[in-house]
Amino acid sequence: MSVEGSKRAIIAALLANAGIALAKFIGFLITTSSSMLAEAVHSVADTSNQALLLLGQQRASKEADRLHPFGYGRSRYFYSFVVALVLFSLGSLFAIYEGVEKIRHAHDHGLDSPAVAIVILLVAVCLEGYSFTTAYRESKPLKGKASWWRFIRNSRSPELPVVLLEDSGALIGLVLALAGVGLTMITGNAVWDGIGTLCIGVLLGVIAIILIVEMKSLLIGEGATEDEERALLAAMSSDGVDRVIHMKTQYLGPEEMLVAAKIAIPPGADATTIAQTIDAAEVRVRTAVPQARIIYLEPDIDRGTR
Repeated sequence: MSVEGSKRAIIAALLANAGIALAKFIGFLITTSSSMLAEAVHSVADTSNQALLLLGQQRASKEADRLHPFGYGRSRYFYSFVVALVLFSLGSLFAIYEGVEKIRHAHDHGLDSPAVAIVILLVAVCLEGYSFTTAYRESKPLKGKASWWRFIRNSRSPELPVVLLEDSGALIGLVLALAGVGLTMITGNAVWDGIGTLCIGVLLGVIAIILIVEMKSLLIGEGATEDEERALLAAMSSDGVDRVIHMKTQYLGPEEMLVAAKIAIPPGADATTIAQTIDAAEVRVRTAVPQARIIYLEPDIDRGTR
């Protein structure tokens, strides 16, 4: 459900942003608004990002081979990291540059047909709202009772948090662009358009940095969440297992976790009993945490000192 749900959210965002980008560029050509140009570039960056996320999902589906025996699941993390870099470089830095230039030379740049800009931005709000609603609907079952911030921090599936943050930033950016254009209309001073553009750039920079930090952590390798770890330990510690001496976990991809543990077996257990105990523990672990697909359990005699 996670892969299909995230794919629906990505496709909805891609279609919405492609249409929005075209409309904003037309609006910029008519109005010469720097806020409109910044938002147009932002939408181009978002459209490119959705294409990268789809490419990451496609690459992650490749079968494991000799060079990559654990598969290509982390491709989704890599392309999500690239998305964050694109959002920062193409979206944030460009908008900040445009905003500073517009503020410095506000007297040289007026705003033509501002009503056109406002209509286009309002249409963009509706389209972006559709994209955000799709991502919200697909993310809510996965979020559970956790806060949205905790969902973004703890999710091992990168696409939905990326799309949620992008769409949230896009909606806030559109409000900032509307404010910049509106204040320019009211005051006749184009500096407000530049301020709106600068605020959009800062907003995109903050979102990009959050994504870079999160995706970097996933690329390096994150283990089970606290809830998953408790479920794993509870599943192992029964039916012939005295206790779990130590355990390490790591996500090899959004839907695939590696679990390695040393388990204490009662003294005197024969080889057949040990094998049966390990097999039963693996079944319990996979039932408790379906993402635990690769499991290595090492039996040891419980001496109470480890």
